[in-house]
Amino acid sequence: MTSPSPATASPAAAAETTKDAAALKVGAALPDPPFEFVGQDGPAGFDVALMQRIAGKLGRTWQLVRYDGADFNGIFAGLDSGAYDCIASGTTITPGRAERADFCAPYALSGQSLVVDATRHPRVRGVDDLEGLVIGVQHGNTSEPVADKLVAEHRAARVRVYAYHAIEQALDDLSSGGCDAFMKLAPVTAWLVRNRPRLKVVQVGITTEQLGICVRTGNTALRAAIDNAQAELVADGTLATLIAQWLGGGARPPN
Repeated sequence: MTSPSPATASPAAAAETTKDAAALKVGAALPDPPFEFVGQDGPAGFDVALMQRIAGKLGRTWQLVRYDGADFNGIFAGLDSGAYDCIASGTTITPGRAERADFCAPYALSGQSLVVDATRHPRVRGVDDLEGLVIGVQHGNTSEPVADKLVAEHRAARVRVYAYHAIEQALDDLSSGGCDAFMKLAPVTAWLVRNRPRLKVVQVGITTEQLGICVRTGNTALRAAIDNAQAELVADGTLATLIAQWLGGGARPPN
């Protein structure tokens, strides 16, 4: 899963010189389209395309390292163990996560959205219509505390937590009755309902979240190198193009 290295590295590579020829190992939790997934031609998605370009600017090759844990927050342990150098996986920057990893500058803004089976729940238009209903979320996803808060406020009945890699099961359950609504970042829900005509994204913008790449705590050289490379992709319009291409209206470049 290693991509060819470009012939010439950009000035962004100057911030990290100790691993110029090495692969940049990028941890990601799959499937999470359109951020990362495996298509007919191999790994694809926004994070894949972005990190291939960043690796190229650092004079390094790109290597995907798949995280298969049931809890997304377990992905950060791989930074400490050396399983990967950084994480690019549609990752929301939160105070708790910032205690476990050093985040680079945000690369996008997005927010939670809500999906229902419109034939089962035609009157559900958003989080204000969930009284007595079950919300499905992925374990460790930033939708989980949002859904928990709705239950605590008696605005929903309960939360059903799915293993991170069981998103397809959660979507199936919207129609079978295993859960009544599913919450996830807007680019992901828009992608996943395309081939499920009974499912509808009924609300977006439930939250506003900064997404970004992170590195092992204290790895200031790599963080600076990624920040510099990303800044170049912002300046030449590449980042905005990738967001429009892969994430659509569910995300936008940071202010």
